[in-house]
Amino acid sequence: MPIRISDALPAAKTLEMENIFYMTEQRALSQDIRPLEIMIVNLMPTKIQTETQLLRLLSNTPLQVNITLVHTASHESKNIAKSHLDTFYLTFDEISHRKFDGMIVTGAPVEMMPFEEVDYWPELCRIFEWSRTHVYSSLFICWAAQAALYVYHGINKYPLKEKMFGVFDHKTLLPFHPLVRGFNDRFYAPHSRHTGIDEEAVAKDENLIVLAEGETPGPLILAHADSRRFYVTGHLEYDTETLAGEYERDLNRGLSIRMPDHYFQNDDPSMQPVNRWKCNANLLFGNWLNYFVYQNTPFDLEKI
Repeated sequence: MPIRISDALPAAKTLEMENIFYMTEQRALSQDIRPLEIMIVNLMPTKIQTETQLLRLLSNTPLQVNITLVHTASHESKNIAKSHLDTFYLTFDEISHRKFDGMIVTGAPVEMMPFEEVDYWPELCRIFEWSRTHVYSSLFICWAAQAALYVYHGINKYPLKEKMFGVFDHKTLLPFHPLVRGFNDRFYAPHSRHTGIDEEAVAKDENLIVLAEGETPGPLILAHADSRRFYVTGHLEYDTETLAGEYERDLNRGLSIRMPDHYFQNDDPSMQPVNRWKCNANLLFGNWLNYFVYQNTPFDLEKI
């Protein structure tokens, strides 16, 4: 069954071109089922691109999925039209009375700043605390994963000697865990970050389970022991061209940036990148929705 989104959302046109089934609001009203309620806290400046990436991965689900897009009111977005936010997004205060089956929090380009210096940090902490009682299962991506590990587990991030940038090899540590069910023993995932997490602190935390890791990137997918929170330090949601776009952007800005590792064919940036993570991305989001949202959330959301 499809996701439910507004016809006017820019992602809708892209999904239609890719033959990905989504449901209009009018058609959804005629279905006598209880849809899954998923909120996406989009912290990325490239909001439309991120919306499309996540909606594409949430599209192949067992039930109708209602998407609620949320932005932080305490931060002024400079890379997206205010009309887009006003039309398609809500603030936390506007949805804080509701309960949700699932929540996804995206990455953000603020990783070099201490958490407490991010302008929307107090608001994000409110969302994290609120989610304990109002969201059944949460999925945190890249910087949001680092932020959530800091808030929930007291695990801090640290600056890397150079940016973790490219597509890296990982191994599945617990292949029978439902979140990574179907993953290959070894698989690839993109990373684009300047910071890492304290792996010793992760190993000492009895409530954290590392499901997949790479020799270079370290832990990629972590689960809380109660399977209510999941942390993904990379970007499995990225499109084929996303890292290339980041590379070109930084070159055009005159920044010191090396070519993404293991990404372009023959390590030649004039050639097409190779996508080696798409299957695992679909498995990750499909498994999360199926095993940890659809099959576990109470039918009556008020019972969360």
